[in-house]
Amino acid sequence: MDIKWVDEAEKQWDMRADSWHSNSRGMWESGSRKEIIPFLKKYLPDGAAICDLGCGDGFASVKLAKMGHPVTGVDLSEQMLEKASLLAKGTSAQFIKSDISEVPQAANSFDAVMAINSLEWTESPIKVLFEIKRIVKEEGFACIAILGPTAMPRINSFRRLYGEKVICNTMMPWEFEKLAEENGLKKIAEMGVYKREAEKLPVEKLPLELRQSLSFMWVFMFKVK
Repeated sequence: MDIKWVDEAEKQWDMRADSWHSNSRGMWESGSRKEIIPFLKKYLPDGAAICDLGCGDGFASVKLAKMGHPVTGVDLSEQMLEKASLLAKGTSAQFIKSDISEVPQAANSFDAVMAINSLEWTESPIKVLFEIKRIVKEEGFACIAILGPTAMPRINSFRRLYGEKVICNTMMPWEFEKLAEENGLKKIAEMGVYKREAEKLPVEKLPLELRQSLSFMWVFMFKVK
């Protein structure tokens, strides 16, 4: 049976919506994603327009909107977007149902994009990079996070080793970094997120490739050229 990637990704994330939503506040406020918005804010001027690609239940989009940013969240999952709309009441955050490789917005619409663990769930991550370059103004920013080796993302994509069409494009941080830089994004900063066990190690003293290898998630900041 031929599986259409976009339809299957939507189905999978609709099924995950309730469990994801029950954990999203913790992830963004005290968990693995707590440093991402402060990291992003270091590079953005006040009022910068942001597109949150793969926004899920919209928790981060709403946080940014409350900080004064015009935010447009994009996601495939209807169930996620319903939760996002409820969270966004009283804010300016807007949400669009779409594949993040085909964002229905004009060129140069945003000062920045944020894509946190969402490119792995697209059939063609490079196509998303081209879309980022289209919708972000020249010299704008792209904050992109990729799951690291210790997150064991291959649990999601293991079946590809049997030739199955899995709906997860596992890639390592160093692979994605090369893909991005070969296609018009310039790395200007990066940040590792680690499991508690790795945090006990002198991680910051290690070479970059070892830090990335120990990471649960690697967060990049790129300048769009």
